[in-house]
Amino acid sequence: MEVEMKIRGLMMDPVTNMPVVVLRDSEGGSILPIWVGIYEANAIALEIEKVQTPRPMTHDLLKNLLLGLQVNVRKIVVNDLKDDTFYALIWMERDGNIFAIDSRPSDALALALRLDCPIYVEEHVLKSSRVSGDATEKPGNEEIRKWLEGLNDEDLGRYKM
Repeated sequence: MEVEMKIRGLMMDPVTNMPVVVLRDSEGGSILPIWVGIYEANAIALEIEKVQTPRPMTHDLLKNLLLGLQVNVRKIVVNDLKDDTFYALIWMERDGNIFAIDSRPSDALALALRLDCPIYVEEHVLKSSRVSGDATEKPGNEEIRKWLEGLNDEDLGRYKM
C-alpha cells in the first residue's frame, strides 16, 4: 500500500552535515528522512524557493523533455529500502500507456516538485525505515529520528514547504 507524503522540509543533518529531505504524511503520523547529496539538495531547494536560473538545470531539462514529448508524470513512489539505500519509481503515461522508470529518490523528488505530481512511499518502506532505524548500531540514529519527528515549522527554517 502507498502512503501519500509531502516534502515537509529540507535541512542539514546536524550529525553527518549532509542534506536531508523530510517527507511527512498528511496526518503527521509518518515521517521519512531521506539523506541526499549536496547537488540534489540544491536542485530541490531551488524549486522549493522558486529560484529562476538563467539556463535550465538538469531537472528543468527533464521536465521540458517530458512536456515536449507529451508524457504525463502521474506520481513518484519511494518503493524500496535496501542496505540503507532508498529506491524510487517515476510513474508516467503517454498515449494511454503507463510505465515506470527507476530513479534515485532525490531526482524523483526534484522532478515531482517541478511537475507538481503526488509523492508516495510504500508502507513497507516506512516500516523498514523504522526497523532499520531502531536496529542500526550507528550512534545517535534514534536521537536524530526523535529530533526529526518533533520538528515544527520554525525548526525547518527557510526550506519549509
